Amino acid sequence: MSGVTPASAELARLWNLDPQRIFLNHGSFGACPAAVLAEQTRLRARLERDPVGFMALELEPLLDGARRELGAFLGADPDDLAFLHNTTTAVTAVLRSIDWRGGDEILITSHTYNAVRNAAVEIAGRGGATVTVAQIPFPGTTAENVVESVLAGVTARTRLALVDHVTSPTALVLPIERLVRELTARGVEVFVDGAHAPGMVPLDVERLGAAYYAGNCHKWLCAPKGAAFLWVERSRQKGFEPPVVSHGSNSTRTDRSRFRLELDWLGTDDPTAFLCVPAAIRVLASAVEGGWPAILSRNRALALAGRAILCEALGVAAPCDEELIGSMASVPLPDASGAPSTHPWGWDPLQAALRAEDGIDGLVQKWPVFPKRLVRISAQLYNEPAHYRTLAAALTRRVRVSA
Repeated sequence: MSGVTPASAELARLWNLDPQRIFLNHGSFGACPAAVLAEQTRLRARLERDPVGFMALELEPLLDGARRELGAFLGADPDDLAFLHNTTTAVTAVLRSIDWRGGDEILITSHTYNAVRNAAVEIAGRGGATVTVAQIPFPGTTAENVVESVLAGVTARTRLALVDHVTSPTALVLPIERLVRELTARGVEVFVDGAHAPGMVPLDVERLGAAYYAGNCHKWLCAPKGAAFLWVERSRQKGFEPPVVSHGSNSTRTDRSRFRLELDWLGTDDPTAFLCVPAAIRVLASAVEGGWPAILSRNRALALAGRAILCEALGVAAPCDEELIGSMASVPLPDASGAPSTHPWGWDPLQAALRAEDGIDGLVQKWPVFPKRLVRISAQLYNEPAHYRTLAAALTRRVRVSA
């Protein structure tokens, strides 16, 4: 990596990332430190050494311990948490657990993640409910116009608001505390899609006051792929439907809640990603003096610095207030002459060229509709300002820059 300082080089060695590439897309799939992967390998060896003993005798207390440590990190009672493989699964589980009736409305926003939007439209439609989309402006986003836009979408029929904590395409940290408070006061249940939030922004899930909260651990917490969680407020756990019907459905155990029995075992799977969440929390906390508060502060400052570098190079104004930035930032591209994507993953040709020809992994996507596009950057401990300057130079060679 070009221009790496000794300090950032030391932090970069925590990961197995290719040193010949500049990785500015942590937000998509995360990246797991080598020490955490080593713990996962140790746990897998333990599982395979005695599969029956591990799954039938050891796993339940191990999951209990992992949930305790995750709960302490999130500000959540571990008995209200369930491990799932990703936030998309959590969204589907929650939406299927609600008895939708004709005329009900789900409120989402124009920044909602595509998979979540698809789940809302599909599941709501089966019960005769509809999905309403609140149009949040971007660029030109402020905390005030976010709240105004969301509340303007509330009607007498709004039953659930499914709101991002951190938006995926536009990387906005929404004023979630105020949104939950205002929506709840209007009689609307709130489900917070916190896919990007754990490890990016401070979290106190119980104090937030939402009905449901889901988040990924494999993104900014840097756990292995396939580690996520769902938190369900205690009074809403009765009748909650798991994403898979398994042995817990007719269990006669009385030592655990139905929520626990139905969600802790969804069938044979590799549980080691869940069990490595505490290791990920500890490994990252020990990497920087000041632990997680210092990591959040450092990454946010770096994302803001990277955004400033790109905005200056591309000749565009900052698209949102600084208070809406966490460890990612999105910047509109001034050039709207790009070609449509033919990539299986929907990669913009510009993103493919940056990766293949410049060795840079960023994220280029249409916004709000093609051919308008934006570039999203991530900031993690292994990044530094020189990486964003390299991206800025590559972009200015490839797009028409505003005067």
